[in-house]
Amino acid sequence: MADAASSHAPQPVGATGVLVLADGAVIWGRGFGAVGEAVGEVCFNTAMTGYQEVMTDPSYAAQIVTFTFPHIGNVGVNDEDLESKVDGAVGCLVREDVTEPSNFRSRGAFGDWLAAKGKIGLAGVDTRALTRRIRMAGAPNAVIAHAPGGRFDIPALLQRARDWPGLEGMDLARVVSRHNQEDWEGGVWRLGQGFARSPRGALGDARPHVVAIDYGSKDNIFRNLVKAGARVTVVPAEATLDTVLALEPDGVFLSNGPGDPAATGKYAVPVIKGLLDRDIPIFGICLGHQMLALAAGASTSKMHQGHRGANHPVQRVGGAWGASEGLVEITSMNHGFAVDNASLPPEVEETHVSLFDGSNCGISIKGKRAFGVQYHPEASPGPQDSFYLFERFVGMLG
Repeated sequence: MADAASSHAPQPVGATGVLVLADGAVIWGRGFGAVGEAVGEVCFNTAMTGYQEVMTDPSYAAQIVTFTFPHIGNVGVNDEDLESKVDGAVGCLVREDVTEPSNFRSRGAFGDWLAAKGKIGLAGVDTRALTRRIRMAGAPNAVIAHAPGGRFDIPALLQRARDWPGLEGMDLARVVSRHNQEDWEGGVWRLGQGFARSPRGALGDARPHVVAIDYGSKDNIFRNLVKAGARVTVVPAEATLDTVLALEPDGVFLSNGPGDPAATGKYAVPVIKGLLDRDIPIFGICLGHQMLALAAGASTSKMHQGHRGANHPVQRVGGAWGASEGLVEITSMNHGFAVDNASLPPEVEETHVSLFDGSNCGISIKGKRAFGVQYHPEASPGPQDSFYLFERFVGMLG
């Protein structure tokens, strides 16, 4: 591939957006959403629905999402499909131009919403070719830019892409985490009813108390914990062990989040080790699963392309699930790092594996009431095969 600083594909007539990869590749398109430029890692998501949830998932912080489904934005946006109020993806790449929204739930256009959120979109991209590129060469660093006048300094954008250090070694959990403690009282969403409310006064303090550590959480996780029968207090990523214990939790939940788990683990792992020493029940999802594995003595590593989509088959293994061992769940995933199977110590049992590549998707710590899964049982978007995990966790707390 020729260096973009000296030779690159000529800018097509009407191109108002561009993606410049660190290897020199230049991909032109039609910009929409916010005007400007942003740097990040380019990944792809294979889900056919849920683009608004994807773009507001904090696990996508510092990433540019390539949507493999060609028609993105056609049902508009609404206030109910947000997964977080903090930054998620910095931009997105789509095949077809975003059309006028057509959906009874729509309250606005996708492009206008992206602009208000400061996120850049690029349409007219051959997303199939880009996805194949990522599968072959791995997720690249890049700059996405949108200028209505169509003027770009390609060498400068290339240099910015090359200067960006990438996600390895980057702790993003502290960036996207809430900064204050919060009592979570919202319930799950139902069509025509919106979000159910479950204030403490309705069920009282008889419900088991879960303290959730927010490494970059999705709101639907907390809604499902409430649905499973818990009351939830959410604390920041850097909450100390004393802070968590002072809340007298019946169990502790470790949330999803972005960045390199080894970097976040520098302050998260000591807290989790303290909880394990006290045999407090623990449930981790995605980054939280990786934090639990690190605390138990395992290691993590960067994946070649990551897993991002709503159709990932995961099989239960290892015997921890009894009669249900061998069953396959269709899951929602979003992660670029994984727990190394071979690094699991003897006291950690592997409970789930990906049927795509055999990577670790679940662990249980022997002799402890602690388990985690790499995938997202709360979906949003995705299937609901895995809600039983919330029930299993809350059932441990009685």
